[in-house]
Amino acid sequence: MQELLRSTRIVLIGMATSQAIPILGSLLITRLYLPDAFGIFAAWVGMTYVAAILLTGRFEMALAIVPDGAKRRYGVLATTLTALASSTLLFMVVGVLMTGWPNLLPSIPTPLIWLFIPASLSIAISQIWQNWAAANGAYKTLSKMRVWLALCVTALQIVVGYFLPTALALALTYVVGTCIGCLISIKLLPLQLEGNLSIRQVLPQVISFFRSQKSFPKYALPAGVINSASSQLPLIFIASKFGVEASGLYALATRVLGAPIGLMGKAVLDVFKRTASKEFREQGHCRKTYRETFLILGLCALALAIGVIWLAEPAFGWLFGRAWKDAGTIAVWLMPLFALRFMASPLSYVFYIANKQGVELIWQCILLITTVASFTFSASFEQSIDFYVVGYGALYVVYLVLSYRYSKGLGGWSHNIH
Repeated sequence: MQELLRSTRIVLIGMATSQAIPILGSLLITRLYLPDAFGIFAAWVGMTYVAAILLTGRFEMALAIVPDGAKRRYGVLATTLTALASSTLLFMVVGVLMTGWPNLLPSIPTPLIWLFIPASLSIAISQIWQNWAAANGAYKTLSKMRVWLALCVTALQIVVGYFLPTALALALTYVVGTCIGCLISIKLLPLQLEGNLSIRQVLPQVISFFRSQKSFPKYALPAGVINSASSQLPLIFIASKFGVEASGLYALATRVLGAPIGLMGKAVLDVFKRTASKEFREQGHCRKTYRETFLILGLCALALAIGVIWLAEPAFGWLFGRAWKDAGTIAVWLMPLFALRFMASPLSYVFYIANKQGVELIWQCILLITTVASFTFSASFEQSIDFYVVGYGALYVVYLVLSYRYSKGLGGWSHNIH
């Protein structure tokens, strides 16, 4: 457990810095942009994250499973080529749709639709490089990547917000910031392939990676898209049913609440997936790593829940202004769900290690149905949040039970390492 804690601490320091930047930046951003502009931008960002998952085919999640060395580097190359090819196809599809049906999405400004493509690609490339760094155990490099990405995006949004406080400005600065962050990540961790880099040498390695990790686009890709959609659908439902102001308040609550939880959860995941994958390869199970990680996550979730329930409501009004006070109340409502998510998300990597992506896909489908039902059959904003939290939370309990079962080695591994 000491090694797990030490590695987690290294990642956590970098994550804390990268998460503190947008949180502190929000103090200025919320005074520059109105809730409706922030709500539109939040919904747009949510759609770009869904598209980014599609672009990579979810192959970046397989990098920790692949053994260290040349095979993993070819895996990075294969995943990057997948993202580039998919983004080209996406550009063609958007071009055809916008040409034939220019009013297909009347509620979304046309520039935001076009910015959707480079934003999705830059997010995809960033995720590939961050997963590669975590798979290598290069935690300090990973921290630098995240800090630079957060700094580039937040700084640009603040500077431009003084002159153009619109949703378009938020989106444009987000695209430019993430592109700069990607270039810095590539500089920090360059992709260096050994030997004669001819198509004859590279192509078989790339095809080998695709074949050995074919379960990821088959199961993990739709599961990832559904999960991302499930997390972003509340913003869309709230905006359409209760107004963009309510959507903006919800967006700020989830952004601030998700910051410390995402901070620690991602830090634990970055260490867990490398440590658990290694234990599974060597011993056929990862019970020890799972139990140690579960204990750490449980204690942290309890501490975070107490702090949020006690401080959130007065803190939001004081930090962000009177107009955003209700976001603190929403944060308190959402806290039980975020606590369970904090515990379940890092440990869910066991589904990939044990080759149980199909089971996760079924779980994600049930989650999507639960999310849609929560907002469709609710009579008020508060009731919709209650339904959402209870349904989502119950499914996370099931998720934890399943992940522990598979950590015992009740799943295949062999085809993932060849």
